[in-house]
Amino acid sequence: MAKTRTRRLPRQDVEAIFGAFAAANPEPKGELDYVNAFTLLVAVVLSAQATDLGVNKATRGLFAVADTPEKMVALGVEGIEERIKTIGLFRGKARNVFGLSQLLIERHGSEVPQTREALEALPGVGRKTANVVLNIFFKQPTIAVDTHLFRVGNRTGLAPGKTPLEVELALLKVVPEPYLLHAHHWLILHGRYVCKARKPECWRCVIAEWCRFEPKTPEPKGALEAGHAVRSPAPLRGGDRGGG
Repeated sequence: MAKTRTRRLPRQDVEAIFGAFAAANPEPKGELDYVNAFTLLVAVVLSAQATDLGVNKATRGLFAVADTPEKMVALGVEGIEERIKTIGLFRGKARNVFGLSQLLIERHGSEVPQTREALEALPGVGRKTANVVLNIFFKQPTIAVDTHLFRVGNRTGLAPGKTPLEVELALLKVVPEPYLLHAHHWLILHGRYVCKARKPECWRCVIAEWCRFEPKTPEPKGALEAGHAVRSPAPLRGGDRGGG
């Protein structure tokens, strides 16, 4: 039997959802550590199929010695590998980081470009990575759809879609303009810490009254001390710091 697709939310509910996110967390932040546009780009490339916590542990030493494309190229692929070997798929990622550093020097004067097209021409950089960099560092109203955001978009009814691109384009159409800059972070943090894949914590969700997900999960007995059962969208940090 085919799964029923979640109905899209009406505009007034979308407005209410993002108003609730903004009230609870006015200035959401990413969770990947970086010191400039280049290190952010590298961190996001390394974060594919890896946790932000794991990436931050590896990049702490890497960025201490290579925070520019020139310094990264000087390390060589083996030098990069040695510093990121705790991250999954580190060999391929090291080659990508080395290659993108070379191209930044050759084509962009060692600067990180501010367009999606130019970013996606770099090794290891896809649409999601480009959107993260454009949003976090260059303050462009892009939406990077990772597994968390894809789940929230479909589960809530905000932006039902069969592919990450469908969800991204749907969100760009429905998110009210005043909330576009931070929508990416609100939704990812919400999916990471509240609207979890296996068992969403609906009992502490700030958007539960508008969300299409049913049945809502009840508060676990004894989970919270009396007087602390407040709704919360997510902590700014959850043991790591994000690329999304």
